[in-house]
Formats: sequence, C-alpha cells, structure tokens
Amino acid sequence: MTSLMNKMRKAREWATPTLKDSAFLKRGVLTPEEFVKAGDELVYKCPTWTWESGDPSKRKKYLPDDKQFLVTRNVPCPTRASTLENSVATGEQSAQIGDECGDDDWLVSRMISPEEQQRRMDEQLAEEFDILDMEDGDEDPEKAGDAKVDQDAKDGDDETDMKVAAVNQEEEEDDEYADMEEFEDENVMEDEAVITTSATAGGNTMLSDNIVKTRTYDLSICYDKYYQTPRVYLIGYASSDSSQPLTGDEMFQDVMSDYANRTVTIDPHPHVSGPHASIHPCQHGAVMKTIVRNLSKTAEGDEGKPPSVEMYLFIFLKFVSSIIPTINYDFTMDVTASTEK
Repeated sequence: MTSLMNKMRKAREWATPTLKDSAFLKRGVLTPEEFVKAGDELVYKCPTWTWESGDPSKRKKYLPDDKQFLVTRNVPCPTRASTLENSVATGEQSAQIGDECGDDDWLVSRMISPEEQQRRMDEQLAEEFDILDMEDGDEDPEKAGDAKVDQDAKDGDDETDMKVAAVNQEEEEDDEYADMEEFEDENVMEDEAVITTSATAGGNTMLSDNIVKTRTYDLSICYDKYYQTPRVYLIGYASSDSSQPLTGDEMFQDVMSDYANRTVTIDPHPHVSGPHASIHPCQHGAVMKTIVRNLSKTAEGDEGKPPSVEMYLFIFLKFVSSIIPTINYDFTMDVTASTEK
C-alpha cells in the first residue's frame, strides 16, 4: 500500500507543471527559483543550514544540482512535546484559511515556554512577599513596643543560660579529646581509606546516573513541486553519538499531538534513504498567504517594507515550530505575525 502511494505521488508530481510566475503574495507559494533564493538567505543568516546535492539519481531537474534541498544536523531536542502541551495558552490561534483548503483551520498553538513559566512563578512569589510585608507594616505600635520589652527580658535570661552551657561544653570537649588519644593511628587510616573508596564509588555511580542523553534530529527542507511550497522532513536519533534512528512512534513523541499521524506522517525522503517524519504541505501555501498578508498590513501601518521572498523560509520555520516546538533548530529572525483573517 505504501509503495503504491509513493508511486502515485511521483506520478502526480511528474504531471504537475513547474510554477514559473511568482505567486508569493497572492497564494503563499514559491517557484523553484524563489525557493533557491529563500534558501540562500537562510544559509547566509543561519550557517547551521546548508545546501545538499543528494543522490544524483534522485535530483530534480528544476533545481540546481548543488541546491536540491536544505539540511541542518544534530539539532537538540531536550524534552518531549507532551511536556509543553500541559502549558498551552488558553487562547489557541487558528489560521482561518477558508475555501482554499476545504474550510479547515490550521491550528497554531501558542506555547508558554519554560522561561515564561518561571517568570510567572517568580512574579507570583514576589506578590506573596509583598502581602506579608504589608501585614507586618500594619502591626500596632504599642503592641510592638510591649513585645520589645518582653523580648529584651527574655534575651537577658538566655544570655545567662548560654554562659553556663558554654562552660559545660568545654569540659565535655576536653574529655572527648582525651578519649581520642586511645585510638591507634592505623585504625584511623583504615577507616579513612574505606570512606574514600566508598565516596569514590558512589560518585561514579551518581555521575553515570546523571548523564542525560539528549535526542537529536536532522531536519531537511525540500521543494514540493505539486504543492509548490517547502516541505520539512526530519529523522531523530537517541543522542548525538547514536547511529540508530528513532522509530516513528518515538519521533511522534516530539510532535504536538494535534498533528501526529495527521499533519505529520512517516514518509520516504525524496533525496535520502530511510523513512522520515514529514510535515504534510497541503495547507502550507494557505497558512503562509495569511501570515504574509498580515505582515504586509503591519508593514503598511508602520510605513515599513512588506515581507520579501527572501524572508519566506524564516516565516515558514517559525510557523513549523508550533508543530515541533521542542526541536531547537535555528531560524534566527524574530518573526511575529497573526494567523487570523
């Protein structure tokens, strides 16, 4: 079944004419030439991304031989997406794409980062301390004065007790030091050796127990001729020094559950062997059109420049990060845009 679907995709792409005229602003799609231009800008601004030529037998004629797809490797993924799903903001954003994709909304979840969660906790703690300070400041001055007199009297009694206790403590310490002389030096050395060995063994165990291997991913961006947009493929590994790829189910742990097995599926890579997780591009054009339109409106209001083709992949990777939020790939530019109509 999978083989048949792959053949159908290849046939569909072969039958689709190559886009020649720019439709970046009108439909949110790219020509192959615009894809290369956007890729060059990404590689220039983010050196972790590079162009790859891939398998010569799988090269696409509508792209330069040395710029078949973009790739970034060993991208860290320190936590699973489920840890962030518990912190999804109450108001989720959906890209309203209307008739262009069958009246389906593209969910763009707004996540609360760990730094934001810590900041909110710190603010809440500060507020609690402010309340305690206010309560302390409201104390009756007369009662506070009486309390001070009582405390001074108590401190006098405590000082006398402490002097008596100090004398007793000195006598006890003299007795203890006398008892210590009865121990033999070799016994002390043996005990110290045992303690040192135990501590060393315990330290090694803790060190090995505390080593946390971080998952890594290789991400690539290909040009999808049928949908006329970029398409992301990713393959994960248990750690940076592991050559064993993660299974499909394991990779889905790093995808927001709204998208796993729906928008994100396991598919063959067009240039690299082996199954990859792929973010389906059927709605990429519609979502990019909405984001670009809103960025253009913002630019008009601020008398700035509308987004150019060179910015396409930065915007695209920003919106893809809502699907795979814990995979920390680089897209440098801070892109903020509404996905509402």
